[in-house]
Amino acid sequence: MKAWFVLTGAILSEVVGSLSLKAALDHPGWYALVTLGYAAAFAFLTICLRLGMKIGVAYGIWGAGGVALTAVLSALIFAEPLTVPMGLGIVLIIGGVLTVEFGSQKAQHSQQRETAA
Repeated sequence: MKAWFVLTGAILSEVVGSLSLKAALDHPGWYALVTLGYAAAFAFLTICLRLGMKIGVAYGIWGAGGVALTAVLSALIFAEPLTVPMGLGIVLIIGGVLTVEFGSQKAQHSQQRETAA
């Protein structure tokens, strides 16, 4: 469970870095937060992996969560468009990540059964 909280920190840090990158285009002082956001995201992702989360699951959720949250927040903060096809893409990304997660859980259960036998 702790790995999921750390992964959430990685996603939020990456989103802060990405949104700050947009803000830095007009106000270069934001580049400090860009650097801190991305550094924190990679640090959290590293901790998440050390806690035992599989790289395919962690990276998939990190990437998809970051894309979805960045798209929604950039629409709210920077008035960037969020069209129906973009929304559909976000739903498909989330669906793909859930498919990977469920597949990973199934593989882990199969591996545990083989080890126990």
